[in-house]
Amino acid sequence: MNIKIFFCLFAVFACAAVVRADESTETSSPTQQLQGFNLDGYNNNGQKTWNVNGSKADITDSNIQITNVDANFYGKQQANLKADHGTINKTSGDIHLRDHVVITSDNRGTQMTTDALDYNRNKDLVTTPDPVKIVDPQGVVTGQGLVAHPNLRKARIKSHVKAVVHAPKSDGEGQVITITSDGPMQMNQAAMYAVFTTNVVAVEASTGRELHCDKMEIWFNQATKKIKKAICTGHVKVIQGPNVSYADKMIYDGDTQVLTMIGRPKIVFDTGSTKGNGMFQPMGK
Repeated sequence: MNIKIFFCLFAVFACAAVVRADESTETSSPTQQLQGFNLDGYNNNGQKTWNVNGSKADITDSNIQITNVDANFYGKQQANLKADHGTINKTSGDIHLRDHVVITSDNRGTQMTTDALDYNRNKDLVTTPDPVKIVDPQGVVTGQGLVAHPNLRKARIKSHVKAVVHAPKSDGEGQVITITSDGPMQMNQAAMYAVFTTNVVAVEASTGRELHCDKMEIWFNQATKKIKKAICTGHVKVIQGPNVSYADKMIYDGDTQVLTMIGRPKIVFDTGSTKGNGMFQPMGK
């Protein structure tokens, strides 16, 4: 069961639970409180697909406020969601989470943390203006502001982007590449694709090589997690020690380990025996 359905059913069943509580009370009151709040969801075969727990729920005519939200959903997209506080709008079904918000996907191990998060049921989007941090086995991405689908497979970080990427090389050793940009940055985990925009700077940790450009697109190999291809456009500059090269466009082929710089002049770097030294190959050949 995906997170979109979970959020929607969470809101619907929560509202239904409140209706049952109201109907069982002879004299309604402006506020009711449930201790040990719990809701479970099941599929047509009677298998549990999700559950949400809270230490308590304060219920008003318009909202349900849950303390210590701890939700799980099961199936192909297993994940856990935690927050200190959550508020459900009983009319719209929108959900606001705040304080130590954490979404963890068990399938890939991706985890996102932020201070507050809003879920819009009609748009099926989670958003926050706050700092965010996304961690998965391939690296760490931080930035300011997020717009994403609830399962985090597609996400857009608005500004102050920093990505520390662990990219395996052909010789089996790891390479750490740090990419910063003013943003926005978009990533698609299903397609293993990311694009960075505005004042993009990529640095290899082991060599100190730098690449500067206006836009950088990166594709990763689904199986090996190696960089499959990278395309940099706009004011491309590669710095290696005292050497600097300029171009309008740069294409890196991860399979052939060839770096092609296009512009005036057009330069092709054949790495030869230096294949596998990283994303940005030695220059001057």
